[in-house]
Amino acid sequence: MTANIGTIDRYVRIVVGIALLALVFVGPKTLWELVGIVPLLTGLVRFCPAYCIAGVGTCRRSSQP
Repeated sequence: MTANIGTIDRYVRIVVGIALLALVFVGPKTLWELVGIVPLLTGLVRFCPAYCIAGVGTCRRSSQP
């Protein structure tokens, strides 16, 4: 797994993931907020399977071999 998530994308995913998970504790008690685990985990590991399938990446490519 090579990183395919850039810095800004990573921070946005982590913040959104934490915000969605926080709704479990302060908002209505539903399990839909657990969807926040997905962006949180993809932000932490810097790899998104959906980006891989689509051939997309927000990570800068190094010019070194």
